Amino acid sequence: MRVDDLRNQLRRRGVSGISALRKPELVKTLANTLRAESRGGGAARRPTGPAGRAAATKKAAAKKAPAKRTAAAKAVPAAKVTGARAKKAAPAKRAAAKKAAPAKRAAAKKAPAAKRAAPTKKAAAKKAPAAKRAAPAKKAAVSRARGATATAGAGRRTAVSPGGTAATPVRTGGSSARSVRSSQQITSLQDRPERPGRSLVTANHEVIQRWARDRGAKPATIAGTEREGRPGVLTFNIPGYRESSRIREITWDDWFRTFDLRGLNLIYQEQMRDGRQSNFFRTENPNREDA
Repeated sequence: MRVDDLRNQLRRRGVSGISALRKPELVKTLANTLRAESRGGGAARRPTGPAGRAAATKKAAAKKAPAKRTAAAKAVPAAKVTGARAKKAAPAKRAAAKKAAPAKRAAAKKAPAAKRAAPTKKAAAKKAPAAKRAAPAKKAAVSRARGATATAGAGRRTAVSPGGTAATPVRTGGSSARSVRSSQQITSLQDRPERPGRSLVTANHEVIQRWARDRGAKPATIAGTEREGRPGVLTFNIPGYRESSRIREITWDDWFRTFDLRGLNLIYQEQMRDGRQSNFFRTENPNREDA
């Protein structure tokens, strides 16, 4: 088709601004218009340009055509210049991209390290609550250990009996002697034997001192059983009862210090079955038959 035919086809279809277009551009425009019509299902066309105006309007458009051609001609060199500048700028962009590539690679290498560090932080966060939960258990273990030490080495408890004096529980071990299990426990001065002749057991200092005072007994040890300057076997020096040249009197402080350090109990009697005063006693280790 000739150029005029192409323009006529486009004008019929309401396409405006085609006066300054050359044949290749007219062909493309017509092809695009035909495609649009086929997609639109052959919808009615509205004249949008010179085709829908009066003849005088067409003449005016023809007069304006040379000006449009001049503008188009000027635009082509400008486009060529712009393309030339873009070509010149391309090497510079490539060089900048090459320089930036090592930095990007380094950042990419650091990224996995950061990702690996993130789980470590999460693990630390998970361990933190576990450590907090473990803290009470440790405190409880320390408290139990101190309680065991206090039971084995302390002379008195802070617990108070109904009468107002300090109460000391009887010490027990992994295999307490049968005599401890079968004896009545005396934990304070307010406790009394259930009956005459009853076997008693205590670790209370005041109860032991009262029992010794009632009999005129003095704290003592057996000579030759000392250990590194400390008293050995603990006993009492009771006038007229179990007298021996090996008995050596010591202070109550030394006697009770050794008594508590070894975690001992005192098994004793207040009265015999007939009601008379009894002098029977012996120290006992809760893990052995006697001490």
